Amino acid sequence: MKSEMLKALNEHYAIGAFNFVNLEMLKAIIDASKETNSPTICSVSEGALKYMGEKECIAMFNACKNNANVYLHLDHGKNLDLIKRMVDLGFDSVMIDASDKPFDENVKLTKEICEYAHRKNVFVEAELGTLAGVEDDVHSEISKYTNPNEAKIFVEETGCDSLAVAIGTSHGAYKFKGESKLNFEILSEIEKTIPNTPLVLHGASSVPQEYVEIINKFGGNVQGAKGVDENTLYEACHQHNICKINTDTDLRIVFTGAVRKYLVENPKEFDIRKYLGNAKEEVTKYLIEKINLFGKINN
Repeated sequence: MKSEMLKALNEHYAIGAFNFVNLEMLKAIIDASKETNSPTICSVSEGALKYMGEKECIAMFNACKNNANVYLHLDHGKNLDLIKRMVDLGFDSVMIDASDKPFDENVKLTKEICEYAHRKNVFVEAELGTLAGVEDDVHSEISKYTNPNEAKIFVEETGCDSLAVAIGTSHGAYKFKGESKLNFEILSEIEKTIPNTPLVLHGASSVPQEYVEIINKFGGNVQGAKGVDENTLYEACHQHNICKINTDTDLRIVFTGAVRKYLVENPKEFDIRKYLGNAKEEVTKYLIEKINLFGKINN
């Protein structure tokens, strides 16, 4: 994981990190990784672990990866005991998210996890700054940009391997009311203070409008959903030091749209394999496009 992230940093592309909550979404991520021959991160939140089961999750990942260049990552770890269990269970990477704590406490908690995880060669992502919005158990009504000077001190004192930064994105499907913009000036300042640290962009779903329209057309109601423009994401990873881009909401929207459409168009169908399998294929197609946007580098 560390070598993959440093390669991304040096060659200016990003590795896609995609959240899964069931077998179909996991297989879609792995299939897209194989199709593009690109490293890919399979992420699970604490909420997803509660839903799937901790041991069941890693067993499913190990059974499905089939020599694909994929990594299992804990997203937004808040509970230190849980993070350490994931390290012990064999996760490739864990995130300690103490960004809602005062700076000194964030440093202390992050350093504790880094020391624990590094003994088992597990990659550690930390976060500095606050993203607004809601995603599973992670929620905040305020947004606070990452302070570039604090970022330098934070990385030096904690020893974290990568840093998630707040530059204007937010969690969930309703990210922007107007034009989607990120603060690239702050990002550039952060890069100057920690040029050798891979940076991570959370809350980076594009919220594809064609799938939002499908959900609404076939009985849903997600009016006004809007994400990060893909041209902005391209700039972040190809012209800056964003080496990992997280995508969760997009997968949910694509999957849900595909299921709704299939069931409405096939009202007599009740074979779970058919409508979930169809949704899995739709998510795979979408992920291939995302991976290519972030930087397909091994073909």
